[in-house]
Order: sequence, then C-alpha cells, then structure tokens
Amino acid sequence: MIAVDWGTSSLRLYRMDDDGLVHERRRSDHGALASKGRFAEVLAREISGWDDPLILMCGMVGGRGGWQEAPYVVCPVGNAELALGMRPMPSSEFPGRSLWIMPGLRDASADAVPDVMRGEETQLAALLDVLPGGSHMVCLPGTHSKWVTVRNGRICRITTAMTGEVYAALRQHSILAQLMPATDGRFDAYAFDAGLRRSAENGGLLHHLFGVRTAGLFQQFSEAALPSYLSGILIGHEIRASGLFPQSPRPALVHLIGNERLLASYAHALRTLGIGVQRHPEDLAARGLHALWRRRSATAATSA
Repeated sequence: MIAVDWGTSSLRLYRMDDDGLVHERRRSDHGALASKGRFAEVLAREISGWDDPLILMCGMVGGRGGWQEAPYVVCPVGNAELALGMRPMPSSEFPGRSLWIMPGLRDASADAVPDVMRGEETQLAALLDVLPGGSHMVCLPGTHSKWVTVRNGRICRITTAMTGEVYAALRQHSILAQLMPATDGRFDAYAFDAGLRRSAENGGLLHHLFGVRTAGLFQQFSEAALPSYLSGILIGHEIRASGLFPQSPRPALVHLIGNERLLASYAHALRTLGIGVQRHPEDLAARGLHALWRRRSATAATSA
C-alpha cells in the first residue's frame, strides 16, 4: 500500500508492506497549496514506479479546497470512528487502484469557535494504539501547531496555534525581517531562552513581538540570534496558552510528534518549564493509515 501525508506545504509518501513496514519513502514540496487544481497530476508523478493498488491519503488533500473534501468526525473520537470515517475517492486517473481519504476531526466541546485538524489525527491514531489508559497531552508542532488531550484512547480536545505560520510571516514579511539574516542559521539557545522568559512577562504577545525589533536595534542580540529570540517568544506564548499550566496537577509529560528539528525547540522549551517530553517521529502518519485501514477492513469482514 501507499500512504500519503498531504500537508499544507509538504507532501510525504510511504510505500508499505501488509505488516505496516515502510520500505520506501519520498518527500516533496508540493503540498496542498502548491497542488491545488492538479492533485492527480502531482500524485501520479510522485508515486511513479510504485504500482501498489491501494493508496491511503490524509491531510489537507481532504480539506476544503483539496482534492475531495472528506467530512469531519466530531470529538471525542477513537480509532474505530476514525476508521469508519474513511471515504473512497473514485478517480479515473488511477485505473485499477483504490484511493481513500481520511476524515478530519472537529472539536466543538467548549468554546464558541470550533477547532479542527486534518492529517494529525492519523499520526495520533498510531499513538492511540500504544498509549496506556488515563489522560495524556500531545503536541504536534508545525505550521499550525496542535495541542491534543487524549483520555483512555480517545481524542477529546483540540487546540490550534498558528505559531509556525506567524513565525514565517514575521520572519519574512514584517519590519522584524529587516534586522535578521535572509535564512535561519544555527539555533541560539541563549536567545531562545531569553524569548521564552520574555513570554512570561507582562505586556502581551504583540508588545513582546515589537521588542524583537528593539532588541536588534540596540544590539541586545546579534542579527543571527534574533530568529531564535523570536521563536522563543512565540513558542513560549503557545505553551502558556496550551492549557498545561492551569491544570492541577500539571502533566508531567507531553508527547511530541513531528520532525526532529522542530521537536528540539519544543522539547527544550518544555523541559526549561519543568515538563518532561517523549518524542515520536513524523512518519507516525504512515503507521496510523496502515492501522486504520486494517481496522476498517476487519470491521467490513465482520459485517459481511
């Protein structure tokens, strides 16, 4: 089978055997935004040479403006509901093949404004199968970072922070960018920690962000260190708004899912704030797709 994790800005593809072992993997910058209106063309090119008859897809490919919108499943939800929410997608461009799209998740539990996710639920599906009972906090950093509350094998609460997108916008298109190098360099732990401490002070996020400019103007940090200072401020505010701190007792551990470079910043921040972490690789999406397909197939066989 071919597992496809089609995010907003990137595309990851995995070729797997029946036991869920990944034999080949590919990555492309043709995320959902870059593939709009030509999803079939992009997929055909990216899986060239792979003749597997089953293709399972998750992420923004199933969102509004994607290839085909797949309905949301409403929290709380476990793997049984996720598997049943998978939708077949007829496609004349792939004769002899079976294409399926994962549903997204919608959380309307507490706030007036609902929260959603697409793609991350598949990574969580792999984690749900191995987490012990009880409550767990999971963070999936990214363009739109997700904070997820899991209770007894069910996804109960979702909170989204636009940290990655805001960082990119400020880093490239704001007055702050004028004082920074064109590309991110080496991570500066001292500057990052200073930003993390700043996020706990009075004044609020918008004031703290302008302080990145003044810190550069008066050479409190070098140009090369300013991106790390900005990152520390944003991630610090994100963590403090995540719901971790009002909890009593505070969770001792946060599960982190994502690419190693991004996880390193979040792990550093959480440990600095006295919270332990357990890291999980971003290819959990492939394992999740495989597990959900097996569950769906078993349910279909039982019903027949």
